[in-house]
Amino acid sequence: MADQERRMLKEEVITYAYILLYIALSSGQIFFNKWVLSSKEINFPYPLGLTLLHMVFSSVLCFVLTKVFKMFKVEAGMTPEIYTTSVIPIGATFAMTLWLGNTAYLYISVAFAQMLKAIMPVAVFILGVAAGLEVMSCRMLLIMSVISFGVLVASYGEMNISWIGVVYQMGGVVGEALRLIFMEILVKKKGLKLNPISVMYYVSPCSAICLFVPWIFLEKPKMEAHGTWNLQALILTLNSLCTFALNLSVFLVISHTSALTIRVAGVVKDWVVVLVSALLFADTKLTIINLFGYGIAIAGVAAYNNSKLKKEASRSSTNDSLDVQSLTKEASSSTSDR
Repeated sequence: MADQERRMLKEEVITYAYILLYIALSSGQIFFNKWVLSSKEINFPYPLGLTLLHMVFSSVLCFVLTKVFKMFKVEAGMTPEIYTTSVIPIGATFAMTLWLGNTAYLYISVAFAQMLKAIMPVAVFILGVAAGLEVMSCRMLLIMSVISFGVLVASYGEMNISWIGVVYQMGGVVGEALRLIFMEILVKKKGLKLNPISVMYYVSPCSAICLFVPWIFLEKPKMEAHGTWNLQALILTLNSLCTFALNLSVFLVISHTSALTIRVAGVVKDWVVVLVSALLFADTKLTIINLFGYGIAIAGVAAYNNSKLKKEASRSSTNDSLDVQSLTKEASSSTSDR
């Protein structure tokens, strides 16, 4: 009994450690990216180049971990048709999300960018309805209205608003919503379930190619003109490693907990980023209206997450009951055969 209690306590400690690791890495990576892109010490105001570096680093590391050291297994089932119709759109929209989201940090504060990200469920729901993956209802319409109202209030309270930054951030939100829709199509309609390492293995090279083409025309000439090829390699490598570790921490949290836990941890992380950024960065000045509007938006996000989780639980229980029925039929048919 004592051994069992000790084992359970150890599992709980490990679970909480993974959650704290995810929150720390996720928050830290946002601050790290902002510092690399905006600080005079690093002098690397190239969000496209930084994102491209992340994807190349992730591609190489995934290959080494899965094919050379074989520490992780790449899920089977990928076909040229699935790669063309699903992985390429996911890679392209992922590249769009990271590029535009990182660019926004050049124009708006980390806290305000995080507040704008709260509109994400609205974009996902609208695109989901258009793709036939979601059904419009009065409850969901109310939740979307609450989130939108909260983000509008938070934006109204922003003291130094840059509309260029807002456009970049909202473009990143649309890109992420499209990526989530394509991911859902990959799982639901194509029936392919991939662990995060497999997703990174397939998606990262595709995203790198999608980023490389615009980088040649948009940022490479600027880097050559400013002589920015003398990069601080150690800091940029560490930044890329942190990005990869963040993706891995998501895998660890999900494998040791549940979808609810990662969503709750995400809400906690959002508040940590908003509050801590006010202490770290001079361009972040929070107002009461900011926080009030963000609180309304987060309440709407929590309601949306709760609604999605109930829907998933209902779907899984229905599938379980169907499995039991099919097993019962098989058992009865085998008995009659005897």
